[in-house]
Amino acid sequence: MKRLIAVSVVLASLTAGAYVLPGGSILRRMSAAREEKRLSAFRVEGSVIFSSTAVAEAGAALNVPTERPDLQGDGVLSVKIPGRCRFDASTPESSNKVSTVQVSGRKRVEGKELPAVSVLVAQVCAILAQDAGSVQDTKLAMEAYLQGLGVDTKRTSLARFGGEVTYVLGDPTEGKPQFWVYKDAFRPARVRYTDSAGTAWDVRFVDYTAPATGDWMPRTVEVWRAGQRVVRFTALKADNRSAVSDKLFTP
Repeated sequence: MKRLIAVSVVLASLTAGAYVLPGGSILRRMSAAREEKRLSAFRVEGSVIFSSTAVAEAGAALNVPTERPDLQGDGVLSVKIPGRCRFDASTPESSNKVSTVQVSGRKRVEGKELPAVSVLVAQVCAILAQDAGSVQDTKLAMEAYLQGLGVDTKRTSLARFGGEVTYVLGDPTEGKPQFWVYKDAFRPARVRYTDSAGTAWDVRFVDYTAPATGDWMPRTVEVWRAGQRVVRFTALKADNRSAVSDKLFTP
């Protein structure tokens, strides 16, 4: 009898350890955690590094030489919640500047478009600047958005990312659309999808513990295209209290 009880306890503990929250619960908790930050606008200044195939694209857009393996410049992310985002990329070597603006899902580009920057803006805006009025409505809006990327939000599993345990929404098979959420704090970690042109994108939100941004914004946002990192934006200075002008988002 004692042996049967011991086996039952072990089986019960393994079952409990293997339990993974359903997708709706994960997204609701993520939305609630974001709502607690009471963000209405923020501005992040930092460095932007273009790598791999994005070097030639950025060099042409910013009018700078591209002999180096990486091209480094300055980046500014401006956000007004809900759904207004702007990213400005520039370099001290040139007067050219490239800007991508997204308002309520509609994109506008100033200068020559950099596809990886447009992807960065789209995912930051949809994931970090989402607010549909209530936690439940935001959860539903996020669910619909992810499903639009092909993520099966009803399938969940566990994985590790950057040394942390994450929930994974979507088919866990490599190459399938997925949305990753850090398990301990329910912060967005990663979104993977393939666009209508067949290009595979992987946008990663890294380090929510840096002094520059605190826990309301990842210190680093990386964009990977077809398995290669093409953009890394790292915050050096961030402000979530000062006003962000509406003029930044209007033509």
